[in-house]
Amino acid sequence: MTDSQTTYRVLARKYRPATFAELIGQEAMVRTLTNAIATGRIAHAFILTGVRGVGKTTTARILARALNCVGPDGKGGPTVTPCGQCEPCRAIAEDRHVDILEMDAASRTGVEDIRDLTDGVRYKPVAARSKIYIIDEVHMLSKAAFNALLKTLEEPPPDVKFIFATTEIQKVPVTVLSRCQRFSLRRVPAELLEAHYAKILDAEKVAAEPAAVTLVARAADGSVRDGLSLLDQAIALSAGGAVTESSVRDMLGIADKGLVFDLLETVLRGDAAGALGRLGALYDGGADPVLVVQDLLDLVHFLMRLKLTPNAGEGDPAMEGERGRGQPLAAKLSVPVLVRSWQMLLKGLAETQTAPSPLQAAEMVLVRLAYVADLPAPADLVKALSGPGAAPPASGVRPPSGMSTGTAAPTMLGGGAGAPSVRRTAVGETEPAGAPHMARSPEPTTAPAPGLEPMPQSFLEVVALFDRKREALLRSHLFANVHLVRFEVGRIELRPTEGAPRDLANRLGKLLGDWTGERWVVSISHNEGEPTLREQAAARDETLRHEAAAHPLVRAVLDAFPGARIEAVRDMRPDVPPPADPEPPTDDADEGEP
Repeated sequence: MTDSQTTYRVLARKYRPATFAELIGQEAMVRTLTNAIATGRIAHAFILTGVRGVGKTTTARILARALNCVGPDGKGGPTVTPCGQCEPCRAIAEDRHVDILEMDAASRTGVEDIRDLTDGVRYKPVAARSKIYIIDEVHMLSKAAFNALLKTLEEPPPDVKFIFATTEIQKVPVTVLSRCQRFSLRRVPAELLEAHYAKILDAEKVAAEPAAVTLVARAADGSVRDGLSLLDQAIALSAGGAVTESSVRDMLGIADKGLVFDLLETVLRGDAAGALGRLGALYDGGADPVLVVQDLLDLVHFLMRLKLTPNAGEGDPAMEGERGRGQPLAAKLSVPVLVRSWQMLLKGLAETQTAPSPLQAAEMVLVRLAYVADLPAPADLVKALSGPGAAPPASGVRPPSGMSTGTAAPTMLGGGAGAPSVRRTAVGETEPAGAPHMARSPEPTTAPAPGLEPMPQSFLEVVALFDRKREALLRSHLFANVHLVRFEVGRIELRPTEGAPRDLANRLGKLLGDWTGERWVVSISHNEGEPTLREQAAARDETLRHEAAAHPLVRAVLDAFPGARIEAVRDMRPDVPPPADPEPPTDDADEGEP
């Protein structure tokens, strides 16, 4: 083994920033610390938070040098530009200064470790201006260890500073946070990373294609250290030659952009078999199925940007090829189709990341996406349903082969398992099957002002109004998390449950006022009130079950099949609402859900 091999330092260590000026992407923090040191307003405790590799520990060491630098002549004070030549600067850089104690809380989590640390606080620094304790991954400390640290942290000696670093700030007790000056180090933008890595490659005298550096910067996901590790790997892969885009793609398991375009076009044509074949070829070529779905997501987002702002990506050399191929495709696809594709791919990405077989999960994502290619957008479907005999409008892409293209509107939106069925409730409206019909008041003899809704005459009509206005989340809270205490036209008194949002009353009053043009007063009461609409529906359901169970024919069936039970009861009489409401929707729209 040669000397160069034994003494090689990885890029992440070789190019570690030594001054605040060398930190990239953290301008706000650098400006604050610079002003604090310049004015002498230096806190006794700092906590640095952010994702891995953005410079938390590096910042702590730079701060330790800044506070203890004495300058080349030995007479300097705290400075934002440590000289790097004096003994304190060199000792801290070489991790051998006796007064700079660095502790890894991931391996020393106990209260005894903290007591050993706090016992040394009362002693003066041996050789430095300030004794500095750097605790990395501080969130790993036990509760007892945090408690042992509190008193010392609140009233440390004037020559002692604490610097904490953590990736999970939410796990640090608020009693500790309140005693520290907090800095959140943000992810470094890909553009800054790309310029930074290009400078390092120049310094290392390594040739690289700009597209290859762009791929590394994007794969770093805002982490300088992660990107430098990938850059080290790419340089080793090139074996002394230039770092190429194709080699980086092979290293990262990223599919070629042209092939991703081919895959998306195949899917949106409805060719499920062809899409599976293209995915299989990418997988055999080393592409990660998770990254393929991620690339499809990125591409759909880019097509949406091109659709709305045709100059998106203009002037970026790395995007020119994508622009040339993406513009015709973006012009061909409608916004609803792109939005639905984004929703389905986003859900599919989570499935692919957690599935036992990522390839199988990715295949199912593509199949679902291909087999909804012919479905119209929800708004178009509503228009089609409101016109008797009208065929659903085309979605802008060719339907998959073998699927019916008749005039009947599809009964399932989203195309995936679990997608809600819809039933007609009124002209131009749909609601999930199984949801109770909300009472709708007859149109008043005097029509309201244009664009305004008639005043609801009951709480059920209020909920029905939110249903019509597509306020699904608030409608679900009104159904499941509200006890009605009193209702008058223009005034509602209610008792929300713990599951209701705190601003429910304000939002309810504002929206009702906007929709009706009249002032609504919505107040919170502590009175018991009526059961929630969901509880009332459940009570009706239970009553129907008991009535059904008492029927002689049902009783005979239950007796003939031991273990059988009544799963659900549906009253088929006209104008009788179903007995129970489905699970309330969330604010995360499902694929193609109206």
